[in-house]
Amino acid sequence: MNVANLTQAGRSPAMPLDLELVDTTGAAKLTVQRLLRVLPGQRYVGLAEWRGRPVLAKLLVGGKAARHFQREREGARLLAEQGVQTPQLLAEGLREGEGGWLLFEYLDGAQSLGNAWRAVESQALLSADQQAVMAEALTCIAQMHGKGLWQADLHLDNLMRHNGKLWVIDGGGVHVEVAGQRLSRAKVLENLGVFFAQLPAELMPFIEELLVHYLLANGEHALPLEALLNEVDKVRTWRVRDYLRKAARDCSLFAAKVGAFGLRVIRREDEAGLQPLLDNIDPFTEQGHIYKTGGAATVARVELNGRPLVVKRYNIKSMGHWLKRFWRPSRAWHSWIEANRLQLLGIATPQPLAVLERRWCWLRGRAYLITEYCGGQDIIARFSHYHDRSPPETELLALDRLFAALLRERISHGDFKGHNLFWDEHLGRWSLIDLDAMQQHRSARRFARAYARDRARFLRNWPADSMLFTLLDNRLPQVPGTCPE
Repeated sequence: MNVANLTQAGRSPAMPLDLELVDTTGAAKLTVQRLLRVLPGQRYVGLAEWRGRPVLAKLLVGGKAARHFQREREGARLLAEQGVQTPQLLAEGLREGEGGWLLFEYLDGAQSLGNAWRAVESQALLSADQQAVMAEALTCIAQMHGKGLWQADLHLDNLMRHNGKLWVIDGGGVHVEVAGQRLSRAKVLENLGVFFAQLPAELMPFIEELLVHYLLANGEHALPLEALLNEVDKVRTWRVRDYLRKAARDCSLFAAKVGAFGLRVIRREDEAGLQPLLDNIDPFTEQGHIYKTGGAATVARVELNGRPLVVKRYNIKSMGHWLKRFWRPSRAWHSWIEANRLQLLGIATPQPLAVLERRWCWLRGRAYLITEYCGGQDIIARFSHYHDRSPPETELLALDRLFAALLRERISHGDFKGHNLFWDEHLGRWSLIDLDAMQQHRSARRFARAYARDRARFLRNWPADSMLFTLLDNRLPQVPGTCPE
């Protein structure tokens, strides 16, 4: 089998995959043992064995193969020539009409800074461990900028810890302004905007403090904070829009089938595991533990091979109800999009796994949303013993962080009763459920009104004369002009 055959290999070619490669030293067999990233018919990246050693193989096929090959090779060359720590390019090849391949040194046991960050992200903001991860990243970025280089797709997973050093991977995203000369201020601001936009939004107030790590390694330019924050905001807005578009189509993250007689979008990594539930969703729902039934929605906890899941089925109650619903996106679809939005913005909610709509000639009927099961207690049960004393400070701080995030992102819940807010013991955060009426507002005025309603509805979970009500009323942030001072 040669590289060209991968054009028809689809998303999941059988492993191991043996390919015959020919370079300047002759022919050799490449055995791909595990795929790490797949763009069907275009790019296959995986762990492989070549001439007795482990390698990272990038296999490029399709009409854009030559362009992607040149970009990858040029980026790897730029990094190496400028002395940036990067995996060595061991072998390469490109054949017109077939495709290209690049084999890189494999960093066995390496850890990405993305994984390092995920291990400490639940700590208090800007803890010593978080500072250490950010310092490593920003120092490395500053050194690249000092050599005239920047990485277009700059994020923590492209920076790898290995043998006590930090390595830059993914040369395909590496660009140069003037090799060996410091990057211009405009490019620095643009590239740092990309980096900070992919970090939790809670870190944005600390950007000025974090920039110290960058300036210690590259103090060539004064970096105006307002200009940098504008770049960050621009990239964050684009990232949310782009991600939510992906949540509606077939791509590496989601498996989607949309047609006149149905819609089905599934988180791709869960597609195989969910298939028994998807094939028999009504029986599973009706035989599960019912939380709510009848009317517009049925909510049930189901067990799938020992894994607890929640199915929310949106019913059609009557012909009149169907006439109101068939022409617009279902509430299941709205909840799917909003759950994915919250996750991207770093606001806790049960993982959305799949959404289905029954259709007839594009006219919508019954719809379903499948999510992870959110164990633990809702806030009413959690605070039931604290009506006349203060709840644990860690849980109050988590509540502060949640409300701050909703304010920052201009998100209103629409039904902020206590049964829709659960304590996640693992994350140490409050998790939002029941997102049917959730909305991210463009208008500050409309958000202020919606937030005021959410805040008032949340406080009504407790008697107005209780100490807990007073504590929360004094503690929860207010939007100016919407709440009495």
